[in-house]
Amino acid sequence: MGKVAAKIKVMPESPEVDLDDLQERLEGVLPEGTKINGFEREDVAFGLVALTPTVIVPDDSGGTEAVEEAFANVDDVESVSIESTGRL
Repeated sequence: MGKVAAKIKVMPESPEVDLDDLQERLEGVLPEGTKINGFEREDVAFGLVALTPTVIVPDDSGGTEAVEEAFANVDDVESVSIESTGRL
């Protein structure tokens, strides 16, 4: 069974959001069978920093939609978008 690696950009609601805490909460809502293969941080503007986790998703799980939805429902998340995807 194949897997897909997706880099997802998660924008916090404000620069005051604790990114370490947000990172833990994102890891806590991952759908079953998916995993995070590292986080990067990207300076956006005005002190705002986006988290860009790389998420490994099994092919048969319906793609990245479940992960995007789970991340979007986490407190302090302003928006979620796919930066890139690729097969493993």
